[in-house]
Amino acid sequence: MTARPERVVENLNRALHERLRADPRLYVLGEDIADPYGGAFKVTRGLSDAHPGRVITTPISENGITGVAAGLALTGDAAIVEIMFGDFAGLAFDQVLNFASKSVSMYGRPHPMRLVVRLPSGGGRGYGPTHSQSLLKHFIGIPGLSVFELSPFHDNRAVLARMLDLGEPCVFVEDKVLYTRRQAEGGRVDDLFDHGFLGAPDHAPAHVYVDAEGEVDCLLVAPGGVADRAVAAMRELLLHHEISCRLVVPSRLYPVEAEPLLAAARGASHVCVVEESTAGGTWGAEVAHVLHERLWGRLRRPVRLVHSADSVIPAAVHLEREVLVQAGTIRDAVLADLRAERSPV
Repeated sequence: MTARPERVVENLNRALHERLRADPRLYVLGEDIADPYGGAFKVTRGLSDAHPGRVITTPISENGITGVAAGLALTGDAAIVEIMFGDFAGLAFDQVLNFASKSVSMYGRPHPMRLVVRLPSGGGRGYGPTHSQSLLKHFIGIPGLSVFELSPFHDNRAVLARMLDLGEPCVFVEDKVLYTRRQAEGGRVDDLFDHGFLGAPDHAPAHVYVDAEGEVDCLLVAPGGVADRAVAAMRELLLHHEISCRLVVPSRLYPVEAEPLLAAARGASHVCVVEESTAGGTWGAEVAHVLHERLWGRLRRPVRLVHSADSVIPAAVHLEREVLVQAGTIRDAVLADLRAERSPV
């Protein structure tokens, strides 16, 4: 009997265990992360028992937690911070913007800062306006700060290793719904779609593509938190509209790594970038800018951006679905572009 793939939360937990075993100078800090509770989403379950003294439950102070972790990183240790709900990362923003990210370079010589700030984010659980947001866009464009996003296609052992090896502060956005999903393994997504890595071995935290065989009409670019919705949209577009899409899911979102995106866009006449953030100053806009400059000579339409609605997020699940990006939102955006192309001017 073949074992089922592990859940994303199990993979992330295993990655944390492995990093702590491999690096005696690594600390994990956060609210209620110690056993027996093991964190609000059980990502840190078992860590404090296995690594006593280096997995530290803290007071409720996002600013204080991140400041202590940045101080550890400044002195040569490494630290991973769990912000219980990413919505409250704003309380730690000064530590990220004015301390951690600037400490990499402002002392007259390069100074490594091994710091990862984990942000459980996004909606889909009915948690309401202050516990369901994606604050990803607020961390885009900060010099010295890298932004990654959790994905079911990436092994978190490689992702965490890469973030810590970069030697600069990283934000790790983790869509909460993904914790219960299973890791994609074996190169197969479902009966229609395969997945693989663009220009990297399977274990590397690189860009992932998902597509079917044959020509591609539209390139979709989406972070891991909306990847499942993008795949659902791709399925409907292929089966009901005979439109073939390729999905690219980056692990590192910022700085934007353009070459894999450009390689994946070969043959596609349309590009659609999807994210759960509201519009305005977003990662998706940065991706669109990069692709527009390089691909505009052959694209048939401007790069399309798909966001959540400009609204607070309701707690009622049926109203929440109307605000957040859904598979139908992505499907309709792709169809609108193709219909506009075919319509007479």
